[in-house]
Amino acid sequence: MQGRVERKNDHIPGVKCVVNTCYYHDAGDYCNASKIEIQPNNAVSTEETDCATFAPKH
Repeated sequence: MQGRVERKNDHIPGVKCVVNTCYYHDAGDYCNASKIEIQPNNAVSTEETDCATFAPKH
């Protein structure tokens, strides 16, 4: 994912994120990114997937 995704003031309904070191993480394990991208193509297991939207908190 290129560039940083906009951070909203509300969460994406139905998306749970427990990565509290992420810029988009919000209390209650919510994701406040305007959109998310999961990669890579052709993954065949959970272990092979990755949230490309992740950005570390500063």
